[in-house]
Amino acid sequence: MPSPVILICAPAHDDVLCEQLARYEREYDVVCTTSGAESYERLRELVDAGRQVALIVTESTLPDAEILWAFHEWRTLVPTARRVVAAHYTRFREDADGLRPALALGKYDAYLLMPRGVRDEEFHGALTELLSDWGSTVPDPEVPSTKIIATAHDPVVGAIRDFLDRMGMPSRVYSPDSEVGRRVLGQLPPDDQGRLPVIWAFSRGVPEPVSSVRDVAVSIYGRPDEVDVDTVVDVAIVGAGPAGLAAAVYASSEGLSTVVVEAEAVGGQAGTSSMIRNYLGFPRGISGMRLAQRARSQAIRFGTRFFTGLPVTSLVAGTDGEPHRLVTESGEVRARSVVISSGVAYRRLGVPAVDDLIGRGVHYGAAVSAARDMDGRDVFVVGGGNSAGQAALHLSRFARSVTILIRRPEVSETMSDYLVREIAFNPVVSIRPCAEVVDGGGEASLEWIDVRDLTDGTVARHEAAGLFLLLGASPHCDWIPEPICRDEHGFVLTGRDVPQHLWTEGLPPANLETTVPGVYAAGDVRGGSMKRVAAASGEGASVVPLVHAYLAELAQDVIRTGRSGRQHV
Repeated sequence: MPSPVILICAPAHDDVLCEQLARYEREYDVVCTTSGAESYERLRELVDAGRQVALIVTESTLPDAEILWAFHEWRTLVPTARRVVAAHYTRFREDADGLRPALALGKYDAYLLMPRGVRDEEFHGALTELLSDWGSTVPDPEVPSTKIIATAHDPVVGAIRDFLDRMGMPSRVYSPDSEVGRRVLGQLPPDDQGRLPVIWAFSRGVPEPVSSVRDVAVSIYGRPDEVDVDTVVDVAIVGAGPAGLAAAVYASSEGLSTVVVEAEAVGGQAGTSSMIRNYLGFPRGISGMRLAQRARSQAIRFGTRFFTGLPVTSLVAGTDGEPHRLVTESGEVRARSVVISSGVAYRRLGVPAVDDLIGRGVHYGAAVSAARDMDGRDVFVVGGGNSAGQAALHLSRFARSVTILIRRPEVSETMSDYLVREIAFNPVVSIRPCAEVVDGGGEASLEWIDVRDLTDGTVARHEAAGLFLLLGASPHCDWIPEPICRDEHGFVLTGRDVPQHLWTEGLPPANLETTVPGVYAAGDVRGGSMKRVAAASGEGASVVPLVHAYLAELAQDVIRTGRSGRQHV
């Protein structure tokens, strides 16, 4: 397979840019041009030849075109390529005021100072991040960590790929009749011959038939029953979204034994976001997957143990000094304290014909892995929140058209301004207000949807290869016992939000503490939370001092009475 291409447009400083980017020539084809028109022609030739373009780096001024117009033209040819302006130091400040507003609108990905000498690792670090981001979205990764052997249109495969993508594990699907497929299937024991899909993960080195995402998670990451039954951990965290990950990092870094149990993939709903641009400290943005995997690695470094793909089925609150117990179908985790950060799920559309096609063109959530299958096709996104906007912009790199359907008259009521502006300047994405999906269908996969106009009641049919449903929040609370108070929508109540008749001796629970001592809630699952990544991370970090205080009081109770006096129902 030919190497991906890095294209450099350097009309005035090719001696700097082409020389500096020569370090990438071992793994990329580095192509140098000197004008906007020449760059367009080279890109057209590359596309016609079936080549992949990973990155475009250009100076801040061109001799024959305005730079933003050039980006627009180049993007029509290679919408998935990452785009960088590298300004010479003599023009860096002069051109910044005119170009940086377009950065916020998604016209390009980074505004950098051109290297002024060798080993400018700040510059190359930015390029490497962008190349890594591009590599995670290509249809077939160069080095898949997991091979999936499956037939076409298997809905389980889509869910498995989405899980692996969110866990930062590139995958590739092979037909059972392919050379790789036959080789992998040939390693199965006789009893498993003929079972599909089959995964081969580098971490295990042997093929295994699977029937669900849970099978994949258990195969790669293990089960909670591997926790020593004689061990009672200091804190067990339910859910590995931003709140749970922050709690894990801070708890384990402060010496608390910490276990995280996650029903799906690490990152929660935020982990499905293709690009979060307003998270503090990431000026070029960061995908939800990368943010989650960095936090997971950080927590593991401090000693946190993770178990993914296994939902908690019940929480049994400890009494008379006994620890709390998190029960799963594969075992229990016993803990002195518990943090509930299980997040929320997207609400169902409620159209049976559409739900019958889940995994075959219909997806709840962003389903980043499915975006690669939408190349040149028409796609619809239902939802008006930030997740819907991020999903639409990511899909626009692949799809012919992306239409956001919202029930409200204006998307600005529910979506951040930076996303609204970026969508407005994206020619592939459009917003249709006052609309809802009422039907859909297709043979092997989704082919069409019916959309009702809420202003006049008319229904129109549209071709659709993909429907991505991001319909708002419903808390993951079925497993939470009755003594833990929740509001009318099912969100967990903490602190002063708990009704006064449930306070103890006239005092409310501690901030973020539930009505069961030693059990806390953080992030989207908590009533009154902000439903933002940064807010959830802050709550996860804030819960750790409360856990410390509780454990200290628990220890004092044991010294005084020989058992805990606080853990009760």
